[in-house]
Amino acid sequence: MQIQAHKVTQSNDLQNVFAIRRKVFVDEQHCPPELEWEFEEESNHFLAFVDDRPAGAARWRKTDKGYKLERFAVLQGFRGMGVGQALVKAVLADLPADAGYVYLHAQLPAIPLYQKCGFTKTGPEFEEAGIRHYKMVLSSR
Repeated sequence: MQIQAHKVTQSNDLQNVFAIRRKVFVDEQHCPPELEWEFEEESNHFLAFVDDRPAGAARWRKTDKGYKLERFAVLQGFRGMGVGQALVKAVLADLPADAGYVYLHAQLPAIPLYQKCGFTKTGPEFEEAGIRHYKMVLSSR
């Protein structure tokens, strides 16, 4: 099994990114679709493949606070294989060298993944799109 994750800009790749996010966030987690598609133009998108099959997606964007990693989604049939970790690594590798403050909003089940990748929980638990999250900040680069 081969897992690859990389930045994408071509429209067919972006269609895969958005299809994965729709399946995971809108269909499975019942997030409102209008909350799912925002800031697309200013974001850097990533697509993960398992043996040449689209399996996961993610993005990062610069905010007024720093660099925010967002929209990590792995299709159900590919979970537990390391796809999420491959996406986090690809996204972190793409950030500018001077990206000082790197953060994300982690759903509770994803916290161990982000901790493995160097993120630390900060602040109180909160709700976003009806789902419980913690803010996490990258400890070191």
